Amino acid sequence: MTVKELAQKLELNFLVEADADRQVLSGYCGDLLSWVMSRAKEGDCWFTVMGNINCVAVAVLGDCACIVLCENAVLDDDARLRAEQQGVNILQSEENSFNLSVKLGKLL
Repeated sequence: MTVKELAQKLELNFLVEADADRQVLSGYCGDLLSWVMSRAKEGDCWFTVMGNINCVAVAVLGDCACIVLCENAVLDDDARLRAEQQGVNILQSEENSFNLSVKLGKLL
Protein backbone atom coordinates (compact mmCIF):
# COMPACT_ATOMS: atom_id res chain seq x y z
CA MET A 1 0.00 0.00 0.00
CA THR A 2 1.30 3.48 -0.80
CA VAL A 3 1.47 6.40 1.62
CA LYS A 4 -1.25 8.11 -0.42
CA GLU A 5 -3.54 5.07 -0.09
CA LEU A 6 -2.79 4.90 3.62
CA ALA A 7 -3.67 8.57 4.00
CA GLN A 8 -7.01 8.02 2.31
CA LYS A 9 -7.91 4.87 4.24
CA LEU A 10 -6.92 6.25 7.67
CA GLU A 11 -8.17 9.78 6.91
CA LEU A 12 -4.74 11.33 7.48
CA ASN A 13 -3.81 14.87 6.49
CA PHE A 14 -0.57 15.46 4.60
CA LEU A 15 1.64 18.08 6.23
CA VAL A 16 4.56 17.28 3.91
CA GLU A 17 3.87 15.26 0.78
CA ALA A 18 7.30 14.25 -0.46
CA ASP A 19 6.76 10.84 -2.07
CA ALA A 20 3.13 9.76 -1.79
CA ASP A 21 3.84 6.67 -3.92
CA ARG A 22 6.28 5.28 -1.35
CA GLN A 23 5.30 1.78 -0.19
CA VAL A 24 4.28 1.24 3.44
CA LEU A 25 5.49 -2.20 4.49
CA SER A 26 4.87 -2.16 8.23
CA GLY A 27 4.41 0.18 11.17
CA TYR A 28 6.21 1.35 14.28
CA CYS A 29 5.04 3.31 17.34
CA GLY A 30 7.36 5.25 19.58
CA ASP A 31 8.38 8.63 20.89
CA LEU A 32 11.83 7.92 22.35
CA LEU A 33 13.99 8.82 19.37
CA SER A 34 17.02 6.72 20.26
CA TRP A 35 14.75 3.71 20.66
CA VAL A 36 13.02 4.30 17.32
CA MET A 37 16.35 4.93 15.62
CA SER A 38 17.58 1.46 16.53
CA ARG A 39 14.33 -0.38 15.74
CA ALA A 40 12.35 1.28 12.92
CA LYS A 41 12.76 -0.43 9.56
CA GLU A 42 12.68 0.52 5.92
CA GLY A 43 9.12 1.17 4.78
CA ASP A 44 7.66 1.65 8.26
CA CYS A 45 4.81 4.03 8.92
CA TRP A 46 6.05 5.64 12.14
CA PHE A 47 3.38 6.80 14.61
CA THR A 48 4.60 9.45 17.07
CA VAL A 49 3.72 12.73 18.74
CA MET A 50 7.18 14.18 18.16
CA GLY A 51 7.13 16.82 15.43
CA ASN A 52 10.63 18.25 15.63
CA ILE A 53 13.64 18.23 13.32
CA ASN A 54 15.20 15.25 15.12
CA CYS A 55 12.26 13.07 14.10
CA VAL A 56 12.95 13.81 10.47
CA ALA A 57 16.56 12.72 10.95
CA VAL A 58 15.43 9.47 12.60
CA ALA A 59 12.96 8.80 9.77
CA VAL A 60 15.73 9.31 7.22
CA LEU A 61 18.12 7.01 9.11
CA GLY A 62 15.46 4.31 9.37
CA ASP A 63 14.25 4.91 5.81
CA CYS A 64 10.66 5.14 7.07
CA ALA A 65 7.93 5.49 4.47
CA CYS A 66 6.29 8.25 6.52
CA ILE A 67 5.81 9.85 9.90
CA VAL A 68 2.29 10.16 11.25
CA LEU A 69 1.86 12.75 13.98
CA CYS A 70 -0.84 11.40 16.26
CA GLU A 71 -3.29 13.28 18.47
CA ASN A 72 -2.91 16.39 16.29
CA ALA A 73 0.69 16.84 17.39
CA VAL A 74 2.27 19.90 15.78
CA LEU A 75 5.05 19.85 13.19
CA ASP A 76 7.47 22.68 13.83
CA ASP A 77 8.70 24.87 10.97
CA ASP A 78 12.30 23.61 11.02
CA ALA A 79 11.09 20.03 10.82
CA ARG A 80 8.76 20.85 7.92
CA LEU A 81 11.59 22.45 5.97
CA ARG A 82 13.96 19.54 6.65
CA ALA A 83 11.30 16.99 5.67
CA GLU A 84 10.78 18.79 2.38
CA GLN A 85 14.54 18.84 1.77
CA GLN A 86 15.01 15.18 2.75
CA GLY A 87 11.90 13.83 1.03
CA VAL A 88 10.09 12.63 4.16
CA ASN A 89 6.31 12.25 4.07
CA ILE A 90 4.67 13.63 7.21
CA LEU A 91 0.98 13.20 7.96
CA GLN A 92 -1.27 14.05 10.88
CA SER A 93 -4.25 12.50 12.65
CA GLU A 94 -6.40 13.35 15.64
CA GLU A 95 -6.36 9.66 16.65
CA ASN A 96 -3.86 8.11 19.04
CA SER A 97 -1.10 5.74 17.99
CA PHE A 98 -2.85 2.66 19.36
CA ASN A 99 -6.00 3.16 17.29
CA LEU A 100 -4.00 3.99 14.18
CA SER A 101 -1.77 0.94 14.66
CA VAL A 102 -4.77 -1.36 14.93
CA LYS A 103 -6.18 0.08 11.72
CA LEU A 104 -2.82 -0.20 9.91
CA GLY A 105 -2.47 -3.80 11.04
CA LYS A 106 -5.83 -4.66 9.53
CA LEU A 107 -4.90 -2.97 6.24
CA LEU A 108 -1.59 -4.76 5.92
